[in-house]
Amino acid sequence: MSDSVQQQLLIEQRVANESKSQLVAYLLAILLWGFGVHRMYLGRWVSGFLMLAMTVVGGLTAWLLVGWIPLAIVWVWAVIDLFLIPGMVRDDQAVIRQRLMAGRW
Repeated sequence: MSDSVQQQLLIEQRVANESKSQLVAYLLAILLWGFGVHRMYLGRWVSGFLMLAMTVVGGLTAWLLVGWIPLAIVWVWAVIDLFLIPGMVRDDQAVIRQRLMAGRW
């Protein structure tokens, strides 16, 4: 086996070991629905905290009936995220692969 093939296999093995788990992301998204923990796990900290903040603000102001608006937005956002998780994991894998191919082990 040539060196380039071995290097490519090593890179793909490291990508598989270092990338985020799609199963864990789905479990976090389903079990902790609107808290944005799945986004934070996948490295999207800003949108994860925004989702968490909207859930907290919506929960605290739901008794005023205004809070139902951010809660509805978060619920729709969480449903959409169920379809976006595979792409987020692939993006994470691409970043790791790019880093390894650039020689930054």
